[in-house]
Amino acid sequence: MNEQKIARINELYRKSKAEGLTDTEKMEQKILRQEYLDSVRRNLRSQLNQIDIEEKDGSITNLGAKYGTKKGH
Repeated sequence: MNEQKIARINELYRKSKAEGLTDTEKMEQKILRQEYLDSVRRNLRSQLNQIDIEEKDGSITNLGAKYGTKKGH
């Protein structure tokens, strides 16, 4: 998610608290928030898939390989 979209999310939030949003702005806010959450989930999943765990027997298990690189939620 780019900085412009994040700035727009914040702008809409401030406006919603100050004066309220139009129906169009509410829909835009909902879409932008969902994009942001999807981006955070993708980034977190990518990071988790890169984690290696050393087992008690000394072997290394990659969590991405063990649990799969799940897409979505």
